[in-house]
Amino acid sequence: MTIRTILVDDEKLAIQGLQLRLQKFPDIEIIDTCANGREAIRKIKTEKPDLVFLDIQMPGFDGFSVVKGVMEIEPPLFVFCTAYQEHAVRAFEANAVSYLMKPVDEDKLADTLDRVRQRLSDKKLVEEAEKLKSVLAEVAPDAMDAMDEEPSDPNAGRFEKLINIKDRGQIFRVDVDTIERIEAAGDYMCIYTADNSLILRETMKDLERRLDPRVFQRVHRSWIVNLNLVRQVKPHTNGECFLVLESGADVKVSRSYRDVVARFVH
Repeated sequence: MTIRTILVDDEKLAIQGLQLRLQKFPDIEIIDTCANGREAIRKIKTEKPDLVFLDIQMPGFDGFSVVKGVMEIEPPLFVFCTAYQEHAVRAFEANAVSYLMKPVDEDKLADTLDRVRQRLSDKKLVEEAEKLKSVLAEVAPDAMDAMDEEPSDPNAGRFEKLINIKDRGQIFRVDVDTIERIEAAGDYMCIYTADNSLILRETMKDLERRLDPRVFQRVHRSWIVNLNLVRQVKPHTNGECFLVLESGADVKVSRSYRDVVARFVH
C-alpha cells in the first residue's frame, strides 16, 4: 500500500531533510509540501493524503490550527514535528498521536511509520478524528482564534491574521493589525508594534505575500507600513516624503514608491 504523504514546515531545510529520510521507505509517496498552515489546509482538503508530517510552530496558522481546519473532512493521520518539547506535545503523545522531535531521528521515524501503517491497515481514521478533536479541546482550545469565517472576498483568506514570531527563545503570537511598520535587515525582518519590536527570520518578499496589500504597503526598499496607522504625510526634497505613524515614528517614502502610497493615503 502506498501512503500518500504531505510535508508541512515553514523551514525549507526541515522539509528537505525529511524528504531525504523518507526516501528510504518505498511505500511513502510525497505528493506535496507546504510552507504554512493556510496552504496546508487547502492541500489536505484537495489532495486528501493518508499522512501529514506537520510542524507545530509556524507563522500564522500553527499545527493545531491546521488540524482543526480539516476536521470537517475525514482527516489524515498526523505526525507532529517540533523542536520544542512542551506540554501540548506530551498531551498528544499521551493520546496516541505520534510526534517527532527535530532533528528527526531515523530510528524513531521508522518506528513512527510502522505505527502509521498499522493504523491505516486497521482503518481507524474516524476514531482518530474524534481523538484529535478531544485532545485539541484540551491542549489548544483557542487554536481557531485565527481562523476567520468563510470570507465573501475570495482573496481575503489568503492573508495572515496572526503571525508567530520566534524571538529570544520565545514564541510571540502577533496580531497583524497591531503591526505598525516592518524594516528589512537582510534575511531578517524587524517587526514594530506599539509596545514591542521583534525579529522575524524571513525575507521581505516572502513576508509581503502573507500580508494584505490593502493594509500593508512597501514604501521603501527597506520598509513596509500599515496604512491604517499613518497619521500624517510630510513632503520632503526630490519628490520624496515621510509618513508619520501613530507612534510618532517617521518612515521615508522613496520616489519609486510614492505613487503606490498616494493611492491609499490622502
